Amino acid sequence: MRPNSNIMIELPASPEAFRDAAWDDILPYYEQLASIHLEATTPVVESWLSTWSRLDTLVGEAGTLAMIAYTGNTADTAAETAYLRFSMEIFPKLEEQGVRLAKRLLDLGWSRDDLETTIRRFRTDIEIFREANVARFSQIEELSAGYQKITGGLSVDWDGTPKTIPQLQPYLKSADRAERERAFRLGAEAYMVKRDEFADLFDNMYVLRDAVAKEAGFADYQRYCFAAKHRFDYTPEDTARFHDAVKQMVTPAVARLMEHRRESLGVAVLRPWDVTVDLNADEPLKPFADVETFIDRASNIFQRVDPELGGQFRIMADEKLLDLESRPGKAPGGYCTDLSFRGRPFIFMNAVGVPDDVQTLVHEAGHCFHDFATHSLPFTWQRRTGHEAAELASMSMELLAMPYFVAPDGYYTPDEARVAWLEHLEDVLGSLVHIASVDAFQAWIYTDPAGANRDARDAKWLELRKEFESGVDWTGLERERVGRWYRQLHIFELPFYYIEYGLAQLGALQVFRNAVADAGDAVAAYKRFLKLGGTRPLPELYAAAGVKLVFDAETMAELVAFAEERIAALRAGADAPFRGVVPV
Repeated sequence: MRPNSNIMIELPASPEAFRDAAWDDILPYYEQLASIHLEATTPVVESWLSTWSRLDTLVGEAGTLAMIAYTGNTADTAAETAYLRFSMEIFPKLEEQGVRLAKRLLDLGWSRDDLETTIRRFRTDIEIFREANVARFSQIEELSAGYQKITGGLSVDWDGTPKTIPQLQPYLKSADRAERERAFRLGAEAYMVKRDEFADLFDNMYVLRDAVAKEAGFADYQRYCFAAKHRFDYTPEDTARFHDAVKQMVTPAVARLMEHRRESLGVAVLRPWDVTVDLNADEPLKPFADVETFIDRASNIFQRVDPELGGQFRIMADEKLLDLESRPGKAPGGYCTDLSFRGRPFIFMNAVGVPDDVQTLVHEAGHCFHDFATHSLPFTWQRRTGHEAAELASMSMELLAMPYFVAPDGYYTPDEARVAWLEHLEDVLGSLVHIASVDAFQAWIYTDPAGANRDARDAKWLELRKEFESGVDWTGLERERVGRWYRQLHIFELPFYYIEYGLAQLGALQVFRNAVADAGDAVAAYKRFLKLGGTRPLPELYAAAGVKLVFDAETMAELVAFAEERIAALRAGADAPFRGVVPV
């Protein structure tokens, strides 16, 4: 049962009250929470926490709505102003107030079992907080908005028609190799034309982040991020083991996939524009032609996975909490965010009618199901998980949903579905290589003084990609290969948010393996994991889903072998990804 809320101070009825607010309009509410008399008795503390939690969700949802409006149209100056007010002025100071109130709680010495992880996070936030860093975070947010503005404005000319970069994706699946190459080069060049602007932004971000770490007493920004991201259960040394295990176990597996692709395409060497074209389809798969169909079939798929989850997705569709199509001025990429006050998630993406759109929607829906499952927890901090758990929710859903992609419920004929299944399982292995190289790149940037140099960064990116990637010929394409890291918004906006994808992908493969044995049990464990939110330590959350954290080469090898078995089964004609294992 939720504690009674709003018994100590009067709060606004909805986030609308804070839509146009400046920090001076919000601060008095936090001042009241900071000054009100507290006793270390459970009813009093729970009531105070409930009021604080409700206030955070009111302000948080107002800021989230501003972000949604801006990313939906980066050319809207009013939306940009509102977004920057929250990201630069309000949220950095909100963090400061959070630390202030957390100190009050810790000073009371009060706790309860389902708040132990929250209190541990609070304690870390207090330890690393420095008032001097508040202004730095504000500056970083302004630079991040600048990155979004540049990328949101990128377009290319395609036969006289302007295309956004996401709108080039269908051409990368064309059976015409020359057309694929043209689309690849245009997309890469759009970023490299802006290389100096991106490098200027990153130079400034680097200086600020290094100063943040030093101010907080850390040797480097990587160590600072591990604390700030509450990575209590693994270390930078563990991630280095992860990198090595990927190079040892996954890179050779991806090389085998690329050799199969090269032979299937009948080309002498595989080039970057050859890696996404469908091998077993005469024409590129077109899962949907309009957004309405896209949404309706996704709803059917989730209903087949689990009726409760299907109903939740239908709520989102009915309440128009899906912004899915690509359009000029829209920020690139995709995300799920939560409207924390009303207890609803929101999906943003750039769909253009390709299979990757299906995977993106299913991925983001996994985050949504996590949000739905945790909203009943009493306090907002309990509903938040680390990214390692959040991405386990999304990546597991990608695999749990796969068997239901076949029409009439899903998007494909049986033969088309097999092509889509193969593509996704191959992408799972390929993504581990990309994830490890991105994380290794960031580790180098923030622990080696050369990371401050833009040319050294480009050179290191090339070096790392050559270590991790195998089977694709990049001869003469060094400039285009460098451009790949400028497209990775996490490196700019969310530094060190990437290893989580790798840990979660290996967890999701374990969920998938469990589903091959018993899909019903796997979904039930998945839902039990979702409901825990952030109330338990990370290893316990993974255990609830029936999986474990993986950093070692031996376990990674087992999961790679399992994925390759499924790929071999589908190549041999298996009619579903959960059946018909064929030994490699």
